[in-house]
Amino acid sequence: MLKTGPNIFISAGEASGEHYGVLLLEELRLRCPEARFLGMGGTRMEALGFERVVRSEDVAVMGITEVIRHMPQIYGEYRKLKAAIRERRPDVAVLIDFPDVNLRLAEEFKRLEIPVIFFVSPQLWAWKKGRIKRVQRFVDRMLVIFPFEEPFYRERGVDATYVGHPLADLKLPEISKAEFAQGNGLDVAKRWIGLLPGSRAKEIRLNLPEMLRAARVLWERNAATEFLLPLAPTLTGGQIREVSELLTQFGAGLPIEMVRDARAALYYSRGSIVASGTATVEAALMGNPFVVVYRVSRVTYWIAKRVVTVPHVAMVNLVADKRLIPELIQDDFTAGRIVQELEPLLADGFARSEMMAGLAAVGQKLRSGRGDETAIGAVASVVVEALGLAS
Repeated sequence: MLKTGPNIFISAGEASGEHYGVLLLEELRLRCPEARFLGMGGTRMEALGFERVVRSEDVAVMGITEVIRHMPQIYGEYRKLKAAIRERRPDVAVLIDFPDVNLRLAEEFKRLEIPVIFFVSPQLWAWKKGRIKRVQRFVDRMLVIFPFEEPFYRERGVDATYVGHPLADLKLPEISKAEFAQGNGLDVAKRWIGLLPGSRAKEIRLNLPEMLRAARVLWERNAATEFLLPLAPTLTGGQIREVSELLTQFGAGLPIEMVRDARAALYYSRGSIVASGTATVEAALMGNPFVVVYRVSRVTYWIAKRVVTVPHVAMVNLVADKRLIPELIQDDFTAGRIVQELEPLLADGFARSEMMAGLAAVGQKLRSGRGDETAIGAVASVVVEALGLAS
């Protein structure tokens, strides 16, 4: 072990990335107790002793037009990170997803001859395939979490390894349904439906109102229903107040509870309405029947329609290699369509059992092929190897 301990740079710019950053920090602290950690992350990473040069909540935006609109702020935060890299000269960099910033950081690290490990691949197989040249030039190791990604990169000369999905390694929620209900003011005898509009403020503004319109129809048809709205840990107090205002505006009178434990909410809900993103994988791993929805600005959608080359939007459908989960995107994302697609999944019958069997198969794919080592453990092993600390 190095006497002074290595400097490890980690960059995690969104809620899912911060979750993986927390797990990685915990694992690396066990293996490299003298290491120091700095970079971009959230409050949970900071609580583990991580030095936040940039706060992830200050740069989390979505969509093409949204990124362009916030580019001055994002570039300002990028410059802070770049200055810290030059001053501190980390021994290794772990860049988690968030390619708009992290691929630029990779270039800076490469210029300084600092090893670059990219964890959670940019979705280059779906769009922006031109970015593959930057990955080829600036990324030393690409650690991917979906099985079809490894051959995509290897065929293009990138040292890629499928490590599995970190969420697939997590245990099922240990809290009982009764305990969860008591802690969140819920009625355990009622039917629960999850509402997951996304982890970013812009996503919530675009997705939650239509979800609430659908919730009202579902509740009017079955009053023995309660709705669970998990809050992403990266949301600020102001953003949570904005969620409350949306609930007042579009969900007045509906039995909705904001909760903190998204995994338990998905595990115990009868079904869910889930915005496209990491939460869809989490819902699949919980075996929770759901409908995928998403809405972006019209300009973003117009551009995406012309450059995205994959047959499905939902990652679960890409892994399943078929339309397992209904996808309601942009103009198809209406309360009426949500109710039409979700109601058959809430009742016992063929539609529900078929989807649950498909979700189980997806979960098996995300857990297979890695031996006994967890996804986060595999990433930590690559980091330790890059530091030259492996025994």
